[in-house]
Amino acid sequence: MFKSFFPLAFATLLATGLSVVPAAFPLQSASLTAAGSTFVYPVMARWAADFKQAHPGVEINYQSIGSGAGIQQVKNRTVDFGASDVALTDEQLKTMPAPVVQIPETAGPVCITYNLPVSKPLQVTAETLSGMFLGTITKWNDPAIVAANPGVSLPDQAILIVHRSDGSGTTGIFTAYLSAVNPEWKSRVGNGTSVSWPVGLGGKGSEGVTGLVKQTTGAIGYVELTYANENHLPVAAVRNRVGNYILPSAAGASAAIDASAAVLAHDVRTAIVNAPGAKSYPISGLTFLIIPKNGTDQAKRAALKEFVQYVLTRGQAAAAALNYAPLPPSIQKLDQGLLGELDH
Repeated sequence: MFKSFFPLAFATLLATGLSVVPAAFPLQSASLTAAGSTFVYPVMARWAADFKQAHPGVEINYQSIGSGAGIQQVKNRTVDFGASDVALTDEQLKTMPAPVVQIPETAGPVCITYNLPVSKPLQVTAETLSGMFLGTITKWNDPAIVAANPGVSLPDQAILIVHRSDGSGTTGIFTAYLSAVNPEWKSRVGNGTSVSWPVGLGGKGSEGVTGLVKQTTGAIGYVELTYANENHLPVAAVRNRVGNYILPSAAGASAAIDASAAVLAHDVRTAIVNAPGAKSYPISGLTFLIIPKNGTDQAKRAALKEFVQYVLTRGQAAAAALNYAPLPPSIQKLDQGLLGELDH
């Protein structure tokens, strides 16, 4: 879906007159390969196109194959950089054959999408959402769901859970949220790019999850907002820590980043799920560029560092136009320090 979405989005953005990255200085010809997160594909494609317009000799080929597969390709040194919706832990970093730098590039919401004939957006709480995915809430007219949706007629129908079958950073963000809000989920299932799901059907990639939800009345799943929008599927408003029901949006993800500024300053890898703040969307996550600290091809390294610098600065406007959350100044400042760790 992202591959069909991008050309239309790119044409629309060009029509609005948004500027592309200016050439800071001539770069030698270089071909960069990258792989990972499907979540970040639309904006990564835009960034690559803008950067090539300013630097015609630089090709950036990004494969949208999922965060887990992207991390593995970085580990195998078959790509110049990866992208993941979940940062590597200290233990995972020890398994990398060479040191890497993890740089937050953008953020966004993971939305709850569903196929249900209701008159207005479904409202879900931490308790109802985790109960559905644990398999303890099995009908749409369960009293807990009804209580969260006053005035909405909910059917006496079984709930079909749809989840990712492949390793996914989107799964990492979603299960980090469930672990944060439900002790039973944390102890029984936990969080990660792949987990042992208690119930449900698996779909490969966000395309697979979207397809299963779209074709099955009573289904509910989690995908990136772009997938739900492009498939005309509704998204739920999720109750946040202060009790407000928030629909997924770039603004809600930005609010979650701002509310998490103190913990991110300590460790930029910290999950921003279930963040405090009246406007925070609770299932938000940062995405990360995962880049080897060192490299032998100087032309490639120069192009890579210039590309990342663009992403972290002028590229944030393109991210906002595609419904991603622009990085606040506090995170951009942290990112500049991380970028400085790459070899020169």
